Amino acid sequence: MLLPGLWAVTGKYDQLPAVRKQIFRERQSNMALEQTTSMRYLAQAFVKQEGGTTSADNAMRQMFTYNQTHLELAVLFAITRKAIDDNLYKAEFGPAVMGLNEAFDRTNEAFAADVFNSATVFNPAIGGDGQPLLSAAHPVDGGSFSNLATPAASLNETSLLNGQVAINANFRDNANQRMNAKARRLIIPPQLEPTAIRLLKTELRPGTANNDVNAILSTQGGIPDGYLVWNYLTSQFAWFLQTNQDGLVYMNRVPYETDMMVEFSTDNLLVKGYQRNSYSYNEPRSLYGSNPTS
Repeated sequence: MLLPGLWAVTGKYDQLPAVRKQIFRERQSNMALEQTTSMRYLAQAFVKQEGGTTSADNAMRQMFTYNQTHLELAVLFAITRKAIDDNLYKAEFGPAVMGLNEAFDRTNEAFAADVFNSATVFNPAIGGDGQPLLSAAHPVDGGSFSNLATPAASLNETSLLNGQVAINANFRDNANQRMNAKARRLIIPPQLEPTAIRLLKTELRPGTANNDVNAILSTQGGIPDGYLVWNYLTSQFAWFLQTNQDGLVYMNRVPYETDMMVEFSTDNLLVKGYQRNSYSYNEPRSLYGSNPTS
């Protein structure tokens, strides 16, 4: 930035919205490793005969433990003393406008989206119930439940309705009891937004000449939070339904911070950003998904 007479400085562009903040619930962390225990509570009462003893349910216990380990995020850049002294455009090209905030924001979006991008791959470091986030065989007492469309289906009216029904009809708690789980939000890559608009923005049944109502809008309460487009999803075909069950977790161990100093031996100005956090899950019932390849 040493040339006089520059008309403009370009290279900074509008950034994508921080979608992760609408999906993950933030919690403060005080430890390097955070753990969540999933309990099995009482199932049902027993029939008691007159004068008989009351039966006990001794199966209450801790069933699964989910681990969440934080990552350190950091980056720095250097500006030489000469560049600072001779910079003719300090207001347009200074330490505060070099994209440090945006770099951290993009990194956080990528790490948050990786929870979805790797949702069908089991991570032993997380532990939990021994299954990936999306699985057809999450274990519960005496059985299992599925939060994965099997076989995988592309996003359309039938597959979305099947997902809405499956969440409410098939999800079970750890005691293998029915629960009030419902779809809340559709999460998709940019390539599926036209399909999502047709499915969620019409009052009549999409894709037909019939005058039927659009059942998607009302089945099991519909999808009240609509859809979110997430550019950081790597599959252009996979789609997800976030449910009303809390379980997608952002742990904030050390909030984003910046610092700068002048290096004594070189007179370079060093500017650094640092953050320590993690994105993970502790409840597979928080998500339903389909991972088709076309």
